[in-house]
Amino acid sequence: MESWRGFYNTKAWKDTRDAYRRSVGGLCERCQERGIIRAADYVHHKVHLTPQNVLNPEITLAWSNLQALCAECHAEVHRGVRRWKVMPDGTIASRSE
Repeated sequence: MESWRGFYNTKAWKDTRDAYRRSVGGLCERCQERGIIRAADYVHHKVHLTPQNVLNPEITLAWSNLQALCAECHAEVHRGVRRWKVMPDGTIASRSE
């Protein structure tokens, strides 16, 4: 895998993501906790993926680390979280959102 973001293009992730989303009825789990019914747009990793943990299936594929979220809740969860990006030269750099 050239970049850690490449993980999101793997069959293992796509199959896990789709199965997990189906298992929760395709609904946002955070919204449901507040009594709101809203479709999930994302399957989110509670422990965020990093270049250091992207090869660990206990982080990347374990259902216990996943949560189905709508776009609004996903943005809220990621607000202020340190994120990573791949630079044009292939190196990985951090950024804050």
